[in-house]
Amino acid sequence: MKKLNKQADIFKALSDKSRLRILKILQKKSLCVCEITDILQLAVSTVSNHLSILKEAGLIVDEKDKKWINYRINPNPENPEVASILVSLHLLLEDDEMVKKDRELIKTVDREELCSR
Repeated sequence: MKKLNKQADIFKALSDKSRLRILKILQKKSLCVCEITDILQLAVSTVSNHLSILKEAGLIVDEKDKKWINYRINPNPENPEVASILVSLHLLLEDDEMVKKDRELIKTVDREELCSR
């Protein structure tokens, strides 16, 4: 039953459009909450909730960097199913217009400016 629950958590994490967008932008680079919030145009609390779900599923990890916590795709997932999904993720949604737009926005976000507001 534990394995089934873990699988359900993974699919739950992948079942939301905003979480998929987060995964796709984190494929390009590590980002802090302020940057993700700015790109997705969502409330900080909403983004934080999405990040918690993705982290709980093992899809992303966080690391402290001075005053920021950076989120990135999990480079070494323990769960083989998560590893497989993350490999497949590189092929998914590459031609989606929203994903392309988000990736362009990554180039313009400035954490120093965003996080000082």
